[in-house]
Amino acid sequence: MLSRLKRDLTMAEAARTPGGSRVDLLLIADMVAPGARVLDVGCGDGELLRLLGERRGVDGRGIELSREGVNECVAKGLAVIQGDADTDLADYPADAFDYVILSQTLQATRHPRIVLEHMLRIGRRAIVSFPNFGHWRIRLQVALGGHMPQTDNLPYAWWDSPNIHFCTIKDFRQLCLVAGVEMDKAVALNAWGSPLRLNAPWWFWNLFGEQGVFLLSRR
Repeated sequence: MLSRLKRDLTMAEAARTPGGSRVDLLLIADMVAPGARVLDVGCGDGELLRLLGERRGVDGRGIELSREGVNECVAKGLAVIQGDADTDLADYPADAFDYVILSQTLQATRHPRIVLEHMLRIGRRAIVSFPNFGHWRIRLQVALGGHMPQTDNLPYAWWDSPNIHFCTIKDFRQLCLVAGVEMDKAVALNAWGSPLRLNAPWWFWNLFGEQGVFLLSRR
């Protein structure tokens, strides 16, 4: 299910640079220190791991639920194993990585808080990105259309969606407070992949950000 989410998001009209890389993945890559040890959870087809290797020279590993995704990653020469974020992160030792990344997958996990806590136990830092369910277009579809929304970042009909925990940027901030997580950097991207103003209030990000990207650490 997680691999399908990752694959369909990539196929959707996600913002990309002229070189073909997704803007949100480039932003994540820039948050990672060169040469770091990285675990990409729900790594899909390995696009982020490949980017991190090329741009940051990381020692990258991946965990992916689908056998199809694992095979695709291995064919690219990436170190990826099959596993489930909800169950298998508990088996990783503490401080095994410098960064643990969960890109566009949080909303498809069964227990987001537990997954986040494991990420920050396994890694010194965590990076999380997700589509913002509080964006104005989504609110408008619910308010005026009376149905669950479908957008480029949320392309599924409600009965066929792998997403089970929709959240907004405001919701994720609350999760970080409850879980005792330090928010070192936060970026909200608009529909064209451009960051919203850093000094904009949180309500502005929640209303106009299509997705959020967060660099986190333990308190």
